[in-house]
Amino acid sequence: MSGAGEEPAQVTVELSGTAEDAGSVFDVLKAVYASDRDGGPTASDASGPTVWSGVFDTARPAGGGPGGAPSLRGAVTAGVQGGYVAVDQLVTVLEAAFTVTEQGSASGDQEKDVSLRLESR
Repeated sequence: MSGAGEEPAQVTVELSGTAEDAGSVFDVLKAVYASDRDGGPTASDASGPTVWSGVFDTARPAGGGPGGAPSLRGAVTAGVQGGYVAVDQLVTVLEAAFTVTEQGSASGDQEKDVSLRLESR
């Protein structure tokens, strides 16, 4: 967690798409940042849309980096929310692994929320 005067380092990521694609995106992020996610998403029996979420701490590197170019079956929508610097750092990691298109954003005093479309390169 961050102390007084420091920008929040935790970023919440919400993904839509297949469980396999969400797992690929989370694997990229878990290679770089500490996370609350233990395993990958599993397929759901629900008939409606499914959203997977995870929290990543940009102040706690995982010691690795994205390896190779992960493949996605289709486009994944990602909602990314957190402190300005932390969100920018996490988006840079995503841009190194995927084709990223920003679909919108909202900014507050200390946090921003960005909507992204991720596709295989």
